[in-house]
Amino acid sequence: MRKTRVRFAPSPTGPLHIGGVRTALYNYLYAKQHGGDFIIRIEDTDSARFVPGAEEYIIEALNWCGIIPDEGVDKNGKLVETISEGHPHAPYRQSQRRNIYRKYAEQLVEAGWAYYAFDSSEELNRLRSEDEAQGKTFIYNHETRMGLRNSLSLPHDEVKRLIEETTDWTIRFKMPENRLVEMDDLIRGHVEVNSSTLDDKVLWKRADELPTYHLANIVDDHLMEITEVIRGEEWLPSLPLHYLLYKAFGWEDTMPRFAHL
Repeated sequence: MRKTRVRFAPSPTGPLHIGGVRTALYNYLYAKQHGGDFIIRIEDTDSARFVPGAEEYIIEALNWCGIIPDEGVDKNGKLVETISEGHPHAPYRQSQRRNIYRKYAEQLVEAGWAYYAFDSSEELNRLRSEDEAQGKTFIYNHETRMGLRNSLSLPHDEVKRLIEETTDWTIRFKMPENRLVEMDDLIRGHVEVNSSTLDDKVLWKRADELPTYHLANIVDDHLMEITEVIRGEEWLPSLPLHYLLYKAFGWEDTMPRFAHL
């Protein structure tokens, strides 16, 4: 039986709010109840929303609340950046782990679970506006992807050229068509979603060489051996994608249990 390992992984986009304290407290108490470890990880991959000083404020606020991590923060209240006996998965700041994520994104491409997309934001905004004018919602998925600029629709030589010569491309998850995704949540119970209702989410961005939340979250939870993911209910709609990412990587046997508060 694996040792209980849970994490609180805030984004440094501003002060820690009471909802974040609630989530951290649930994780902390769950770890203590089960004789496990409570880990702090900073998810700062959204560079556009980064707020200087927010990371330090979050750690100080948790310390003030008596929510002290077992791993990820040193005795001086600093996020750990170097591997040591008590912090075997350092660094715990995702922007310092950026070299890890691209290989996992490309692994998905090679396995047929993802693809390169070269559509500009202007092109996608135009498509969204055109659909909105017709009372529809544009979705990048199995119905539209072959009519867009990506490695599934373009010639191999063109794909190779775009990867080498441009920097505004992304790697998107190739959402399966018409697959029933069955999930079990410790709080919400059994949940079923048809994959055809979901879009091809961006996993990695060449522009800043950073992953999106979805890829970084799954990869880090796996590498850090997280056993339970306890987070706010706002993340419940992401659960089907996260289940499928664990399947795509072949990590189903070690997938954590999920609880959406």
